[in-house]
Amino acid sequence: MLLAANTESQFDRLAYKLRLAQAVTPELMSEAIAELCVRLPLLNRNGNAATRNLQLIQAGAWLDASLSLVELELPGWSLRRLTCDSGEWHCSLSRQPNLPVELDDTVDASHAVPSLAILLALLEARRILAPPAASPVPKLGAMLVPTHVVCCDNFG
Repeated sequence: MLLAANTESQFDRLAYKLRLAQAVTPELMSEAIAELCVRLPLLNRNGNAATRNLQLIQAGAWLDASLSLVELELPGWSLRRLTCDSGEWHCSLSRQPNLPVELDDTVDASHAVPSLAILLALLEARRILAPPAASPVPKLGAMLVPTHVVCCDNFG
């Protein structure tokens, strides 16, 4: 329970920082990677993925770096839509991009900066994929299930 609560509070703190940011900085991107990326350290062993992301960050290619993180961290997901409406960028990530929009269950986020909108959508997808918080109420269902079943019908 404590682990799930810590993860939720980390996500909340990062979401707050991302929403307040006016622009992407290397420090903000590093913090987002540290909080959101669980696969990147595993992929770092062969060096290609982390090196590519580091090069994108050093070049200031924030949009490409954000899209690369989505590709690495959410292999079953893809960018469905990235649109600008009245100066606000709206990002939608989807597991089923071939479905019509009305039927698709997307993760949506918005921000004035497109790369921050993508990072916020990545954060929301990670929040969905995080294990649910443990309930403080003990589960008694397993204790009520008998371990041995005996037929007591009288067939005689």
